[in-house]
This record gives sequence, C-alpha cells and structure tokens, in this order.
Amino acid sequence: MKANNKLILLASAVLLVVAGGLVVAQQQDAGAKMLVYKSPTCGCCSKWVDHMKSAGYEVETRDVNDLTAIKTQYGVQRTFSSCHTALIDGYIVEGHVPADQVKRLLEERPAVAGLAVPGMPIGSPGMEGPRPEAYDVLAFNKDGTTAVFAHITP
Repeated sequence: MKANNKLILLASAVLLVVAGGLVVAQQQDAGAKMLVYKSPTCGCCSKWVDHMKSAGYEVETRDVNDLTAIKTQYGVQRTFSSCHTALIDGYIVEGHVPADQVKRLLEERPAVAGLAVPGMPIGSPGMEGPRPEAYDVLAFNKDGTTAVFAHITP
C-alpha cells in the first residue's frame, strides 16, 4: 500500500511539473516583446498596437516620420508594405497582422523573414469598419518570395 501511495505522489508531482512548464511556455509566447515603428499621426497603427497589447504582447513604439529607411533596413519590399513595421523575436511583422497569426508564427517558427498584410484591408485589426473584407496574411522572405500563411474571412 505504501508503494502505491509513493507512486501516486510521484506521478502527481510529475504532472504538476509538466503542467507548470506548459503555463510558463504559454505566458512567454503571450508576453513576447515587440518593437513597432509607426507614424506619429497614424490612428490605425495605434489601434493595431492596442490589439497586440490586449493579446498579451509587450509593445514598444517608435514614432518615425518616414518609414522607408526602416522598411529598407529590414527587407520589407514595396509589394507587401503597409503603414507600420514591427519586430518580434527575430521576425518582421508588416501591417495589420492579427495577433493570433503572430502567435502562430512564434509557435511554428517557419524559415521566413516575417508576416505581412499588404495595404490596409478593412476588417483587419486596427482597420475595423462596417464592411470587413477577406484578406491574406503573407509569409515573406527578403528576396520577395511570399506564400499565404493564413486567409482571413469576415
């Protein structure tokens, strides 16, 4: 009987350690630090930052008057450019990418430069409106190659 109690106690301890590790991993993903370069006067960029903060990301913003140099420095090509550029854990996040797709990016860790939502589609985070439209979240590389990472429908 004592051996069974010890076994149960040991199994319970192992489960607590595993469960605790999962909670810590989830908190680390949600608490990842993000640096966002944006225009000081862009309201939709601020709304997107709020969206990311509400999803648990720690966000630092840097207001710049011309984002061209930032986009060039990080290899964001004009074809998938948007109104703000963010950096998180070695990836670039361009435009109004939903927080759940950033989370997926950080979990899956694909061999890409980052994610982009080109333009400013109505219905994307920060661009809410009365007639949301479907749009793609693109995975991109600095050589300009892209692939659809997610298709978002209203």
